[in-house]
Amino acid sequence: MYKMRETRDGVRVDKFSSSASADSDPLVLDIDDFKGEFSFDGLFGNLVNEILPSYQEEESDAAEGHDALPNGNLRTPPDAGKSAQGMSSPLFPEVDDLLSLFKNSCKQLVDLRKQIDGKLNNLKKEVAVQDTTHRKTLSELEKGVDGLFDSFARLDLRISSVGQTAAKIGDHLQSADAQREVASQTIELIKYLMEFNSSPGDLMELSPLFSDDSRVAEAASIAQKLRSFAEDDIGRQSMTISSGVGNATASRGLEVAVANLQEYCNELENRLLARFDAASQKRELSTMRECAKILSQFNRGTSAMQHYVGLCPMFDVEVMNADAELVLGDQGAQPSPSNVARGLSSIFKEITETVRKEAATIAAVFPSPNDVMSILVQRVLEDRVPKLLEKLLLKPSLVSAPPMEEGGLILYLRLLAVAYEKTQELARDLRGVGCGDLDVEGLTESLFLPHKDIYIEYEQASLRQLYKAKMEELRTEGQQSSESSGTIGRSKGASMASSHQQISVTVVTEFVRWNEEAVSRCTLFSSQPAAVAANVRAVFTCLLDQVSIYITEGLERARDSLTEAAALRERFVLGTSVSRRVAAAAASAAEAAAAAGESSFRSFMVAVQRCGSSVAIVQQYFANSISRLLLPVDGAHAASCEEMATAMSSAEGAAYKGLQQCIETVMAEVERILSTEQKATDYRSPDDGIAPDHRPTQACSKVVAYLSRVLELAFTALEGLNKQAFLTELGNRLHKGLLNHWQKFTFNASGGLRLKRDITEYGEFVRSFNAPSVDEKFEQLGIMANVFIVAPESLSTLFEGTPSIRKDAQRFIQLREDYKSAKLAARLSSLWPSSS
Repeated sequence: MYKMRETRDGVRVDKFSSSASADSDPLVLDIDDFKGEFSFDGLFGNLVNEILPSYQEEESDAAEGHDALPNGNLRTPPDAGKSAQGMSSPLFPEVDDLLSLFKNSCKQLVDLRKQIDGKLNNLKKEVAVQDTTHRKTLSELEKGVDGLFDSFARLDLRISSVGQTAAKIGDHLQSADAQREVASQTIELIKYLMEFNSSPGDLMELSPLFSDDSRVAEAASIAQKLRSFAEDDIGRQSMTISSGVGNATASRGLEVAVANLQEYCNELENRLLARFDAASQKRELSTMRECAKILSQFNRGTSAMQHYVGLCPMFDVEVMNADAELVLGDQGAQPSPSNVARGLSSIFKEITETVRKEAATIAAVFPSPNDVMSILVQRVLEDRVPKLLEKLLLKPSLVSAPPMEEGGLILYLRLLAVAYEKTQELARDLRGVGCGDLDVEGLTESLFLPHKDIYIEYEQASLRQLYKAKMEELRTEGQQSSESSGTIGRSKGASMASSHQQISVTVVTEFVRWNEEAVSRCTLFSSQPAAVAANVRAVFTCLLDQVSIYITEGLERARDSLTEAAALRERFVLGTSVSRRVAAAAASAAEAAAAAGESSFRSFMVAVQRCGSSVAIVQQYFANSISRLLLPVDGAHAASCEEMATAMSSAEGAAYKGLQQCIETVMAEVERILSTEQKATDYRSPDDGIAPDHRPTQACSKVVAYLSRVLELAFTALEGLNKQAFLTELGNRLHKGLLNHWQKFTFNASGGLRLKRDITEYGEFVRSFNAPSVDEKFEQLGIMANVFIVAPESLSTLFEGTPSIRKDAQRFIQLREDYKSAKLAARLSSLWPSSS
């Protein structure tokens, strides 16, 4: 039998030759061959590799006997045919061997499968038997475990019952021991109580415990217990209606014990405080701590805490006097807020550092350091700081306020703000160091309640005082300037005096600066938004009153100059029948009055400009600083806006009246220039063949030059609707004045051309007013001037497109030189019957 016995490269191979295959033993396959990493390709290779190589070698030998042709075909040798014919063996002789091998292998594989199937069946049977046995064992184990669980449950119940019984026994034993201890202590306390009760007023016969310095803590504890016991008993006795003598006697006996106990406790407490003081001077912290611990049994140690705080050097009278000297400076000198701020910062910093050092000692000595820190900080805020503030903040009288030379009310308010702010900082620093449960913020606020209750009244009174002092200062400056001007003409002097009292934007800015400072104090002293809004509104109302009065008076002073100039003009109006000398003097005086009028016009325009700037400053201040503070209160913002409009209405009225006077001043000068400069020959030049003059008349040029000069300031001083209304009114008055002026002259054709040139000059100037209605009126004037130029027969068609100006045109036609000779009245009556 052939067996797989050799390996090649780790793989088993079957070694047999083709010639000996028939005689060899048949191939035997074993189950072990299929174990491990089995590969069918490997098995097949092992079966056929010994047969295939012989065939492959024969094929390679046969191929070597042929030559290859160039075209890839094999060239057959000459004797190839004979060789082929002589071959009797088959093309693949190993087929039979392989077939036999495969059949044998297949048979063996079938046998192996049967063997394996048989083994599998046996294994299944064994597994079934084992599974049955295992299930039976598990069932028996479950029954045993259930029994164990029942046993454990009974054991647990037994243990629990025994434990509860033991706990009850332990509780009873503990209670009995506690009762025994209490009874023992009670017996001892009764013995000591009998000692205090037996010798009224005499503490010399007490047990050594109460006099032994080494047992002071124990004696203090027992004394406190005895006093508590006796006081409780007396309290119970007083609540019970006594009907027997025994109760009364017992009560009197306990009262003696209580009195003796109180006397002993006081003596012991004093003795401990003395020892505490001695240790404190030597900085013996251990002794201090021991005394403080014992003293904590007497009224929770309050006496020791207060005693310790009271002995702190920071509360000495000398120290507090030094505080006042540092803050107030030299006696009798006026304190400066900046110096006070520096002094308070220095003192409060020193207080904070002292409290911080004391906090370390307190933490090392007292059982309840937070309580001691509360007492210490409270003493600082109720003793040292109030005494300093009392000397610093002397509340002035509102009826007779201190003069500004002595600082006025503003000095008190500034010192109050500085003191409040620095004290708040001290409170925050002390809170950071530690002050127990003390309400530092509330205590700090209470220091300033007497000042804050009527604070806003002082703020308003201070603003009024500042305003009054400023107005006095301005009046003094104005008088000094007037006196320095010397003896000059009345009009010129009035003008100069007025200029010195002109509205100043700088002064209004100073008003606002006062108000800003007052508002900052309002926000400093008030934490509630509603209170802040109420105070801020009251302060802002003061500013509105100040600005309103100041700018209104400034406008009224400027109006006074306009009124004086008008009176000066009226004084030099003369009749027609005067001498040449008188007329010349009047003309000179009229020019002086005109100069005064122009000066007063300029002064008023400057006043109006500064008035507008002042109002703008107030409005900007309201928008940036005041409005947001008023929002928490409903309606406060709108009410302040209405108050602002009402306050400025008086200034608006003065400005309106003054602008009307300015127009009167300008028109009076225009009329004076026209009356003195306009000649009759300007509009009725002789027809001498000379080319007509196309320049405006001298009177027109001077009027336009004057208007350009004086209105230059008006263009910059006025804004918006005020500027538009003023220029429109002035343009209308100029139009009316020119119409009335031209009614005094007679015009020929060349004069009409000259008039048209004047109208064009006036029209070009008023175009800078940006007033469409005025432009339209001067355009109509240009059209009406054509009545002097056209022939009489053309007048009927001249105004066909503009019938609205026929009435004024008819008045112009009557000024034609040929009005009577051409019989234009009859002609116009027939052409325009409605206008006759």
